[in-house]
Amino acid sequence: MPNTDVSSLSMLGQQTETAHSPEEAVLEKVPSNHAGTDYVVRFTAPEFTSLCPMTGQPDFAHIVIDYIPGEWLVESKSLKLFLHSFRNHGAFHEDCSIYIAKRIVELLDPKWLRIGAYWYPRGGIPIDVFWQTGKPPEGVWLPEQGVATYRGRG
Repeated sequence: MPNTDVSSLSMLGQQTETAHSPEEAVLEKVPSNHAGTDYVVRFTAPEFTSLCPMTGQPDFAHIVIDYIPGEWLVESKSLKLFLHSFRNHGAFHEDCSIYIAKRIVELLDPKWLRIGAYWYPRGGIPIDVFWQTGKPPEGVWLPEQGVATYRGRG
């Protein structure tokens, strides 16, 4: 099994400060040792936080990111710090969700990516955001994201 080249990484194994904004946050990638094999990588952020741009109040989401790598994998520490950079960032649910997906696509150029952002209600209405780059390749096992629609007390 080949070793993964981590020589270009600046955060892994280092004490790293959280960026002040998602735009400043650094996302890093490592080469995939299995390029040419279609498989799904899933990241789940069950306690994602951002701020409402109007009120400054916290908004919370359960975010699931699935992607099929091409030549690159996202380095997980950089992804965690990127997601954490939203904690003091004011943006609407849709902006946060799509920005996360597009940053990962820009970094990796994956064969396919989807994001499911399941936002908890504030003001009585949950806003869930879903996006994908296209149809997933045939023959790939793609499990459901497994996040139930918000039901409240119903």
